[in-house]
Amino acid sequence: MINNKVLGIILGGGQGSRLYPLTKDRSKPAVPIAGKYRLVDIPISNCINSDIKRMYVLTQFNSASLNAHIKNTYHFSFFSSAFVDVLAAEQTMKSDKWFQGTADAVRQSMQHFLANDFEYALILSGDQLYQMDFNDMIQKHEESGAEISIATYPVNAKDATSFGLLKTNEENIITSFIEKPAAELLPNWTSDVGSEMKAQNRDYLASMGIYIFNRDLLIKLMENPDTNDFGGEIIPQAIEEHKTLSYQYDGYWEDIGTIDSFFEANLGLTDDVPQFNLYDEKGIYTRPRILPTSKISGSILNRAVIGDGCIIHAEKVERSVIGIRSRIGKNSLISNTYMMGNDSYETLEEIAENNIAIMMGIGERCYIHNCIIDKNCRIGDDVRINGGKHIENVETDTYMVKDGIVVIKKDATIPKGTNIG
Repeated sequence: MINNKVLGIILGGGQGSRLYPLTKDRSKPAVPIAGKYRLVDIPISNCINSDIKRMYVLTQFNSASLNAHIKNTYHFSFFSSAFVDVLAAEQTMKSDKWFQGTADAVRQSMQHFLANDFEYALILSGDQLYQMDFNDMIQKHEESGAEISIATYPVNAKDATSFGLLKTNEENIITSFIEKPAAELLPNWTSDVGSEMKAQNRDYLASMGIYIFNRDLLIKLMENPDTNDFGGEIIPQAIEEHKTLSYQYDGYWEDIGTIDSFFEANLGLTDDVPQFNLYDEKGIYTRPRILPTSKISGSILNRAVIGDGCIIHAEKVERSVIGIRSRIGKNSLISNTYMMGNDSYETLEEIAENNIAIMMGIGERCYIHNCIIDKNCRIGDDVRINGGKHIENVETDTYMVKDGIVVIKKDATIPKGTNIG
């Protein structure tokens, strides 16, 4: 079944500088998560699970791997109108500029959207972790007679300055909105978010960057070339003249735009009852790979998430996510680590033929703690990586330390006996 009323528009974001170096060679939506998925799989899966199967993904930076992932993953019936298409910034007769913001990205792509019949545009971010049935939000949007709906989420004072905050009336209609307010303004922006949220000191209603626009209104709002951003310009101006509904979401939601939040969101999947539930009938979809089961020999695994096709001889893997095709050598200790895995296997013949001294994966007798290991890395024997707050932020050719997290760059080789931290 396809929800023909709704067109999904997924914003790929800008350079993703806060997620660097994971975004050095790929766009934010293409960053691997949870050992086998990509960030873009989250909003696409939420749409598919809500019977919204016509989607555009807007991007402009390093989009090659994102294009390949979507092309290899999302195939619908030949007789279906379903699609997931990537729209990169392009020069046209109307514009020769890069996307200048979220609203400008939508404006520059409007000609593609309007080639489809739809009543509502569902605009989503490409770098968030959550599971939402959009049908409930769409139903409330229709029932209220709103022209715009914004998904909202209660946050605490520490996080509130990073979001657009809003206030509503008793009918959940938004009456005021401020983008990323200064801390001294927060006392004026508390909301009635319910007793459960108040008990967690989450007193502020924040925009999740998830919007529903009526088609005709979106067309009208996009006619103004001087408004480039939804949160900073479109929404604050629109609520004065157009009925805008707050749809309060109280499930798990994480904006994983920084290395720290990305790291914690991935390690959170190792909890006994993770807040983000991958073990659900309506799961997260990704590229189907024909890989063998993982093989584990002589290892203690504690709160470990292991992807397909791994060969693990580690002494212990604890509170770690190990991605597809990973290899870990004997007597190695891995903790608080997200290892993204490899894009391919190395055969013994290739290793001998190319005189490869360090194989892809983690060698023997290594100690890895508080670390993100990007794709296709080679970590030699006896390497010690001990991330934590005691290490200063630093960047080298092969790794970067950010807020105590050591990030090994994609395709990097860490020589035998290296000590980091």
